[in-house]
Amino acid sequence: MENATKISKELEFLKNEVANFEEIEGEVDELTEMMELFESASEDEKNEIKKHFEKIQKEFEALEFKSLLGGEYDKNDVILAIRSGAGGVDAQDWAQMLLRMYLRWSEKNGFSAHVVEETRGGEAGIKSATLEISGPYAYGYLQSEAGVHRLVRLSPFNADSLRQTSFAIAEVLPIIEEIAEVHIQPQDLVIDTYRASGAGGQHVNTTDSAVRITHTPTGIVVTCQSERSQLQNKEQAMKVLKARIHQRYLEEQQAEKQKLRGEYKSADWGNQIRSYVLHPYKMVKDHRTKHETSDAEKVLDGELHEFMESYLRWQASGE
Repeated sequence: MENATKISKELEFLKNEVANFEEIEGEVDELTEMMELFESASEDEKNEIKKHFEKIQKEFEALEFKSLLGGEYDKNDVILAIRSGAGGVDAQDWAQMLLRMYLRWSEKNGFSAHVVEETRGGEAGIKSATLEISGPYAYGYLQSEAGVHRLVRLSPFNADSLRQTSFAIAEVLPIIEEIAEVHIQPQDLVIDTYRASGAGGQHVNTTDSAVRITHTPTGIVVTCQSERSQLQNKEQAMKVLKARIHQRYLEEQQAEKQKLRGEYKSADWGNQIRSYVLHPYKMVKDHRTKHETSDAEKVLDGELHEFMESYLRWQASGE
């Protein structure tokens, strides 16, 4: 049943892609006919032809952008995990700001975002959160966000309003139904249930619905308490576990290649992918692609398309 649903979803996606291409093809044919009459057209008709041309140009640019989304898992849904880093309470607040940014991005672009797990900070913000984001090319778009994010601002948690630098890390994992390289043995899983905490009404406070799964060979631990039933939480936790095991496998393969080539670098807070500066000036800059903007508020409200596109172009160029 699950496989049939997956195939049906893929078929619907391909049908929409073909329909979109055929629509643009028809508009191009129509524009070609219009251009033949352009010289003899009235001023109003010329303006309409120009508007039509601009519309098709934008649609072609969108198709060109989609051509960058050709990776093995680019069409997949995503597990996006956010974790606060160095910076104390400010870092936890920064992690919550990132969570809001990705939720806003999902909302604005028609993606479904679901909070799987969230651990609140003691004073403010969050220590960590895990999202499942679903929609066409979710991983393709969001892969640009994986890494360390650095915030510079006047601290709202400091009585002297001193400038504070905070860090948070985003982990972006494609949701994979089956992992070809790694077979998960049932005996390698330790599954614990416990009483859920936080928002969720009376139900989560009175039943052991939350689930924690430990994969003993790797030591990877995932939790889920967002669903109302233990079975649903277990299914959700298994999605996250598979994604993380797959990511661990890929990282180990990549690290081995880098060591053989003498290129290996440890991942630490100095290797941030993007900086968000709110004081003494405003700027968001991606350190990989060099793309930047002074409209920091817009970015923090989920306007990430330009950063995502510049990353995909940078990646395609082999930099």
